[in-house]
Amino acid sequence: MNKKSMLEALISHFTNGNKAQFSKLLGVSPQTISAWIARNTFDSELIYAKCRYINPSWLLTGQGDMLVKNDVQQNVETKREAIPAMEGIPSDIAPIPLVTEHAAAGFGNDCFSIQESDVKDYYIIPKFRFNHVDFMIEVSGISMYPHFKSGDVIACTILHEAKYIQWNRCHVIATRDQGILVKRIMPSEKEGCFKIVSENKDFPPFDLPKEDITGLALVVGCVSLE
Repeated sequence: MNKKSMLEALISHFTNGNKAQFSKLLGVSPQTISAWIARNTFDSELIYAKCRYINPSWLLTGQGDMLVKNDVQQNVETKREAIPAMEGIPSDIAPIPLVTEHAAAGFGNDCFSIQESDVKDYYIIPKFRFNHVDFMIEVSGISMYPHFKSGDVIACTILHEAKYIQWNRCHVIATRDQGILVKRIMPSEKEGCFKIVSENKDFPPFDLPKEDITGLALVVGCVSLE
């Protein structure tokens, strides 16, 4: 399978053939997708980082199965079978696990998987269909108020490399000493650090050494509670 066919298969699977939605999923322009198809190429690192359950061997060779199954996917698929279909909701929308903070703290590990005991609930949110959501967690505290309130549920996409950080966007940051942080990330003037910024101005920005970060996830959506 050549790269053009592989790319078309990816677009078909992840966004039902919608190139514009696939470009949004990857964070590139629709013109970039069209150029990749025309040139029979694509950014394999970006696709691997943004598309869940991609088989890295398939991505490199075009051979074998496009997707691999891990514990998270199997748990979600099992839960999807247990949830009755609802009228008006497409059957290919996977339930998103709302996990405990303890479980989320491990998402930076290569062997990360969500166990059923770590799942507090499942959400079916059609709006997040093309947002590549890996898990959801509850916000606690007031440091991100008014952008997020304590009790809000945020949808997270795991970033496998720091180069995919989006400056001034909200991220979930797993740290060695401070646990889970929900903050904006900005470049730091201090070498080897990121500047961590709260929405609430009562919480001053601080520099966080990159070596203290064990995992990063981009916040791609929120379920806000009144």
